[in-house]
Amino acid sequence: MTADEPQQTARRERRAVLLRLDPAVHDALARWAADDLRSLNAHVEMLLRRALDDAGRTPSGAGPLPRRGRPRRAAPSGDARPGPDVDPPPAPAPAPAPAPQVGGQAGH
Repeated sequence: MTADEPQQTARRERRAVLLRLDPAVHDALARWAADDLRSLNAHVEMLLRRALDDAGRTPSGAGPLPRRGRPRRAAPSGDARPGPDVDPPPAPAPAPAPAPQVGGQAGH
């Protein structure tokens, strides 16, 4: 490596941006982010990346969204409850209806 080349770090430095929003837009974004269990900052970044992708303008050097929050933990072997990142098992099929009786006693 030469003195002119920047050093590569394991994690890319993130840039801080001041964003002025209408208060109603900010509140709507904050509610949406909370519904998806994201911070407002992570949600805005996800929306901007989605917009870039939809417009065909995703930069080739952009890394993936960083994983945020606590790391996943493995469920204990006896724990049958799914974690938040596991889809629940499908519901059991309903029992078939009993067949109608033919030739039974009626009118009692």
